[in-house]
Amino acid sequence: MSKTQKIVIAIVAAFVVGIGGVYAFILSRDDAPAELSTSDLDDALGTTTAPTPAPISDAAPDPSAESTTTAAPATTDAAADGAPIDPTDPTDPNGVWTISTDSTLGYRVQEVLGGVDTEGAGRTSDVTGSLTIDGSLAIAAEFTVQMATITSDSDRRDGQFNDRIMSTDDFPTSTFVLTVPIDFGEVPGEGETVSATATGDLTLRGATNPVTFPVEAKLEGGRIGVLGQIPVLFSDYEIPDPSNGFAIVKDNGLLEFVLVFDRA
Repeated sequence: MSKTQKIVIAIVAAFVVGIGGVYAFILSRDDAPAELSTSDLDDALGTTTAPTPAPISDAAPDPSAESTTTAAPATTDAAADGAPIDPTDPTDPNGVWTISTDSTLGYRVQEVLGGVDTEGAGRTSDVTGSLTIDGSLAIAAEFTVQMATITSDSDRRDGQFNDRIMSTDDFPTSTFVLTVPIDFGEVPGEGETVSATATGDLTLRGATNPVTFPVEAKLEGGRIGVLGQIPVLFSDYEIPDPSNGFAIVKDNGLLEFVLVFDRA
């Protein structure tokens, strides 16, 4: 084998190794979690912490001690139709609920990195808001997310997200406000999932648009869970093209969430 042939083979080998390294890097960055699903909803609803039982004393009770036990006062709350609300009944959804830290919200986008199709996803649990239920209707709902707390598997992507793309210093929060009551058709039984359509105003990067999207809701263990995805066209919210010299990103994405509500 001539010296020239050896040089050519070495160059080809280096090229193949280099391409393999690039693809290995790309595939290693494709660590986006799967889309939020009903299993994530079930898992989130199961994260409630049981109250710590009171310590058991071996001492005999003192009959002379004055009892401090009093009857619980009757609730004066009522649903919008006048029906009484029993906050001690885990199967009664009526009333106001607030978002728990067991919730998850984030984005999902389709990317092409070096010619390889991948996904990018970022998530946070820093979501606040409330939900008001009246029978089979959600008559009010809203949530607010702190955008700078959304993180992905890539510091580089997060830097672009916070700076050029979502400008989180200027627009620190995004919000959704329900504008039409959600009709679930029935009050779900314990552990039962019901589906419906939600309509409201979504605000991203300071721009607000009406959105309509499907949701699933579940009442379990005295908590309410809601799963949903909101399609987002970037131009509707004046979001700059996320693409750069290395990554090509489609012009749309998903805002996905599992929201867990505890009684207020």
